[in-house]
Amino acid sequence: MEKTLLFYVILIILVVQYLAHQLLEYLNAQRFKSTLPPELSDVFDEKEYQKSQEYKQANYRFGLLSDGFSLVLTLCFLWFGGFEWIDQLTWSISKNTIPMALLFFGLITFGSAVLGLPFSYYRTFVIEEKYGFNKTTKKLFFLDKIKGGILTAILGGGILSLFIWFYQWTGPKFWIYTWIMVSVVILFINLFYSRLIVPMFNKQTPLKDGTLKNAIEGYAQKVGFELKNIFVIDGSKRSTKANAYFSGFGKEKRITLFDTLIHDLDEEEIVAVLAHEVGHYKRNHIIFNLVLSLAVTGFTLYILSLFINHPEISLAIGVSTPSFHAALVGFALLYSPISEITGLAMNYLSRKFEFQADDYAKNTFAATPLVTSLKKLSKNSLSNLTPHPAYVFVHYSHPPLVERIRNLKA
Repeated sequence: MEKTLLFYVILIILVVQYLAHQLLEYLNAQRFKSTLPPELSDVFDEKEYQKSQEYKQANYRFGLLSDGFSLVLTLCFLWFGGFEWIDQLTWSISKNTIPMALLFFGLITFGSAVLGLPFSYYRTFVIEEKYGFNKTTKKLFFLDKIKGGILTAILGGGILSLFIWFYQWTGPKFWIYTWIMVSVVILFINLFYSRLIVPMFNKQTPLKDGTLKNAIEGYAQKVGFELKNIFVIDGSKRSTKANAYFSGFGKEKRITLFDTLIHDLDEEEIVAVLAHEVGHYKRNHIIFNLVLSLAVTGFTLYILSLFINHPEISLAIGVSTPSFHAALVGFALLYSPISEITGLAMNYLSRKFEFQADDYAKNTFAATPLVTSLKKLSKNSLSNLTPHPAYVFVHYSHPPLVERIRNLKA
């Protein structure tokens, strides 16, 4: 069929975004061998620093391959009528709007997952394995993929079905009802993610009584942070990398420690990490991020409502018969530059919040154990200690390690 102007606009967007991304990756890669700042001179010895450089180079080369493959595949899919072919297939099976949309997105999601599987497998069992991070068995790897696919089908399919139903029921006002629905889902996940979703993939056990639990509860009581739920998650069955996170609100709020974190850090350092997480809660970062995320979602849905009925949006991806599901894909591709801009703003705020949470931990607990914990975690994950500023500005939700240390020592 004849290509439309918006079709070429989408091609340009995809290529420009890819080139911009690769430029940032290249600039960042040039910093891999930079001299470490004095504050970080004790993080790596010469052998470990060499290992971290090799790890970052391996991921950089792998990213070139996987990102290039994804771009070429997407461009070919657009140019040779892949969306049209899938759309015609769905029309031949059902002409009901909701089943058509579910089948259309189901086929695309399944195809994408199958094509991406070799890359995910290679990253896990070659790169992560080579540098000592991977603890995932092949059985667990594929089981995770199957569980993730089922969860996506249930949640994604349910949300999409209601999305279209609102569109059929309310017409132009569908974005308001969809916004309310998405807000409820996001709030529900924030509240019950650890209770309902995490157990599908990991085992969580209450932190055992002992000096660590006493230290955590003592700090929480000192700063007036009500905390009854402290859990340990078996992250070590997949990776040696460590983490901790705070989730939920009210009675559902809990702190989750990876077992690798307990293994890698001493008790004072663990309390310092948790003080940082409590800082996010005390500074209302969680509420602010949630409200901002919902506002961005509402704005996006409103813009979608202005364009969803224009047949040109469906034609932009090569689909000859305009439909709601085709317009969703076309809109997502055309809207992606705006998503990049909102992403930059979100990352900027996130980095500011990280500094504030560090300050809270420093003022209510201590700076030194947080500094040593950050150094240990960076060392154990072979993280990039000298990222390029442009790369940080675009991609980092946390400030680079050296900036956090300087802030904590200020």
